[in-house]
Amino acid sequence: MGDVVQMHFSTPDYVIFALLLVASTCIGLFYALSGGRQRTTQEFLLADRSMSCLPVSLSLLATFQSAVAILGVPSEIYTYGTQYWFLGVSYFLGLLVPAHVFIPVFYRLRLTSAYEYLELRFNKTVRIMGTVTFIFQMVIYMGVVLYAPALALNAVTGFDLWGAVLAMGLVCTLYTTLGGLKAVIWTDVFQTIVMFAGQLAVIIVGAHQAGGMGEVWRKAINGSRIASLDLNPDPTERHTFWTLGVGGVFLMLALYGVNQAQVQRYLSSRTEREAVMSCYVVFPCQQVVLCLGCLMGLVMFARYGEDSPLDKGYVKTNDQMVLYFVMDVFRDLPGLPGLFVACLFSGALSTISSAFNSLATVTMEDLIKPYCPTMTEAKATLLSKGLAFAYGLVCLAMAYTASHMGSVLQAALSIFGMVGGPLLGLFCLGMFFPWANSTGAIVGLVAGLVMAFWIGIGHFVSRMAVPTTLPPIINGTAMPLPSNMTTAVMTTLITLITAKPKPTGVQALYNLSYLWYSAHNSTTVVIVGLIVSLLTGPMKEKDLTPGTVYPVLGNLLFFLPECYREILCCVTPLPQKPKAIDTHPYQMARKESNGVSHPKEEEKTEETEREKDEDEETATPQPSCRLAHTLQETAL
Repeated sequence: MGDVVQMHFSTPDYVIFALLLVASTCIGLFYALSGGRQRTTQEFLLADRSMSCLPVSLSLLATFQSAVAILGVPSEIYTYGTQYWFLGVSYFLGLLVPAHVFIPVFYRLRLTSAYEYLELRFNKTVRIMGTVTFIFQMVIYMGVVLYAPALALNAVTGFDLWGAVLAMGLVCTLYTTLGGLKAVIWTDVFQTIVMFAGQLAVIIVGAHQAGGMGEVWRKAINGSRIASLDLNPDPTERHTFWTLGVGGVFLMLALYGVNQAQVQRYLSSRTEREAVMSCYVVFPCQQVVLCLGCLMGLVMFARYGEDSPLDKGYVKTNDQMVLYFVMDVFRDLPGLPGLFVACLFSGALSTISSAFNSLATVTMEDLIKPYCPTMTEAKATLLSKGLAFAYGLVCLAMAYTASHMGSVLQAALSIFGMVGGPLLGLFCLGMFFPWANSTGAIVGLVAGLVMAFWIGIGHFVSRMAVPTTLPPIINGTAMPLPSNMTTAVMTTLITLITAKPKPTGVQALYNLSYLWYSAHNSTTVVIVGLIVSLLTGPMKEKDLTPGTVYPVLGNLLFFLPECYREILCCVTPLPQKPKAIDTHPYQMARKESNGVSHPKEEEKTEETEREKDEDEETATPQPSCRLAHTLQETAL
């Protein structure tokens, strides 16, 4: 095995890479000095709820199209074939359900943080637990997202490692702190265009050098890289149609349904319709991203065949193989390597800036404002900017920590992947099951996290303990989802290929495909939460906040007698007046049972109060669970 081969940037490469950082900074400065100049928390954290569909959808796409995915998907296709492409099937439900279930609930409640919902539905303790869990996962992940591409770049090109880390971290911190969410979204749009351009350039030039796409396809077929439909139902199989198409749905729901970074983009939309449309626009974009990654992997295979740069010792890990391929293809084309590196770092920048902004939002809205109700708008905005800046410095510190983790890095990344499923389960418990109470939510979340850590750490330890004579394959980015951080980090676990009998019992649980992690852990939260809620006293109709329960259960249980549906709080309400839905978004109602305040109450006008009184005088009596189901079937 030879030493790692290093190639070097030319002057045009450095110029193009520098232009990316300068352009991103300029966008942040523009929004810091124009419009409302980020003087209110609404403008800084939610872009004044003024964003249109297209920039929001491209930002949704870019938020988790991280450098890990850009490096990893082609490596996955090169090594294992195109079975991974069937992940695109999961995008249908993975984006349809958020568009018609989660967005109507969150948008009509006029939230700023997704975790405000947990307080409205349960209580303040559940909200804080959700917020702390989210902060924990994002802080761990964002340093690694910053460090991983810089490490790959340094290993292949000799580009200064900490120079790249500091340049990305400081630029990202600067435009996020100055420009707020509006700057983050518009830089995401710019960075998405750069990502597409970089990947297309590699595919076009690489395919041309290989003799055209027809030759690339022929070599892929001869090399058994074009996979057929695998209908094996075994959940321990790494990639099958069921793990990708069904397990992937839960991963997409955890990302596009309840993750604060994405929810914040929905809430920044001008109207609920624009927010829903942004989900629809993301769908074809996701398919394009997936196809680009697959094509790049096939072009790599056409160039190297079975003799990969990793096998020859030119690179040390799969993380570096794609970058080596790019430098190899573009060695005689100055500027294009810089374009792809700009593409790579655009993925990192978009992910990190979204993390900064969402972390500042949840910290401000969930951990500070509830305890400082008299804080002025000017102070709250200044503090929000300070929080974004502070998280930027934390990101740089985490990047430094990641550099010293060594083999522990995979374990640290896996911790992040274990959190998305339990949080999804917590939101589903509250949104779909009216009788779930706060005790059930707390116990369910803890049970889900315990199960996630048990399986994840058990998987890691059991793999490390298995002796093998074969070299380990580091799947650091061998199988990440193109737009899903949860999967990207789970796939950094080390997988050792050995000839061993099929695992049974607990060992089979440790061998569960990483794509089923989110489904398994979210289901654990829901089941445990429901059982505990029934044992400790189901939630009563009078304790539920209007608009926090989606009316799906009442429709599914239509065959039960009404008395039983009343016990389960599943009586579908009479339709509200269209005017009430169109002109008056759901307000955060006061919940005296658990002390939830009414942060939006001051926004109600006297005219709204008069209309409410008139409606109450003339309203037809509603079934007992009227408050539990303020969302209408027309949302679907």
